[in-house]
Amino acid sequence: MSEIAHATITFEGYFARDLPEMAIPWRAEEAPDPQLLMLNEALAVELGLDPVLLQGPEGIRLLIGNAIPEDSSPVAQAYSGHQFGWYSPRLGDGRALLLGEIAGADGRLRDVHLKGSGRTPFARNGDGQAVVGPMLREYIVSESMHALGIPTTRSLAVVATGRPVQRETLLPGAVLTRVASSHLRVGSFQYARATNDMDLLRRLADHAIERHHPSSEAEANRYLGLLQDVISVQAKLVAQWMLIGFVHGVMNTDNMTISGETIDYGPCAFMEGFDPGAVYSSIDETGRYAYRNQPLVAEWNLARFAESIAPLIHEDEEQAVTLAVEALNGFREQYSATWFNGMRAKLGLPEVIDDGVASPLVDDLLELVQESRADYTSFFQSLSKAARGEVEPARRMILDLAAFDAWLERWQAVTPDADAMDRVNPIYIPRNHLVEEALTAATEGDMGPTERLIEAVASPYSERPGLEKYAAPAPESFGPYRTFCGT
Repeated sequence: MSEIAHATITFEGYFARDLPEMAIPWRAEEAPDPQLLMLNEALAVELGLDPVLLQGPEGIRLLIGNAIPEDSSPVAQAYSGHQFGWYSPRLGDGRALLLGEIAGADGRLRDVHLKGSGRTPFARNGDGQAVVGPMLREYIVSESMHALGIPTTRSLAVVATGRPVQRETLLPGAVLTRVASSHLRVGSFQYARATNDMDLLRRLADHAIERHHPSSEAEANRYLGLLQDVISVQAKLVAQWMLIGFVHGVMNTDNMTISGETIDYGPCAFMEGFDPGAVYSSIDETGRYAYRNQPLVAEWNLARFAESIAPLIHEDEEQAVTLAVEALNGFREQYSATWFNGMRAKLGLPEVIDDGVASPLVDDLLELVQESRADYTSFFQSLSKAARGEVEPARRMILDLAAFDAWLERWQAVTPDADAMDRVNPIYIPRNHLVEEALTAATEGDMGPTERLIEAVASPYSERPGLEKYAAPAPESFGPYRTFCGT
């Protein structure tokens, strides 16, 4: 512990101190042979941590909670949640641990949290472990989302534990070190509300306001202000998912943050052939969390948040419901505005353009792209070439050429800005076949494909020679894609 002590790393315990009813002190299981697989050096520096120290033996043990600074008190957090529509009153961190909060170099407070660190009192029948593949998936996809400018939790490190874990086969174990603005979820409020302890619910709401939405304090009704702020950040977040073709896959209420960050990259995927009904999660048998359903599910989840804090919004239940419903009515307006402005940018349309011109351009194009099952990311990239006069790459992706040519004529008449399109339409995303290729190699001990994929998606808008494979859709042989959560 001498290295750690010398580095004066401090994990604060604000959540545990403010909300002891929702925090069970716990320790990570000892890893028999921890080996660092990935370290996000730039993020470490942001957090005020020394990357060199983190790569040493004690630093690696710090990253998985086996060597923690004095006075630190890791906890497993309690929360509830609707999972695929079914309410579970007691979920919590079954295989995860909050090491504490850390003030970064910018002074901003962030959680440092582990996944796969062993069983906790919330583990139920789970083994508390994680394996290399799914932890690296979260690292790759969360860092890609960050590079795309989408609010997200981030990945600081993945450490192999040296412990084999039984899944369908025996796989190498790993721990992910995750960084977030916090791990407060809609499910956190559902848990507090279910206790019928109004003091706990109020303290949780005050904690959320102080941590994420301080502007709510200035509102006449600060808890209504909190609801409005959470609705706003989630409406904008989900619109950004839709614009980029991201399918979360498991939008349970315990996976919706109060901060507005994307959390939990289990059965997630990026849509390739444009299909509003796209479902990739192996456990989403009914398509509840399909691509097109994500805004509706977000709105449903936010209604559960509103129900949870309703007693704080107004002591009279009927008035609380009226105020909450009015706030929830703002979700669709904010989502639609963010999505439409984003689509306008993807098409390079002028900022000042009549909706009667812009809306049909957007709607008619998406209908053509859907009919053709054109690759979502590649198509919008090719469209920026069309804005420069090179229309054939885009035409090759569309089945109804007569309709597309007519659309092109209307679109080119508004002089789309190709440079503006380049700034919002990525070249490189974590293509599903490349993610699987990287995870398979890493499981077998080869980190090269993972490192190269992360390098590509870290600068998604800058085309670079030699990276052509990272911009190409999956080969037909890749077939239907299914993802798994890894538990």
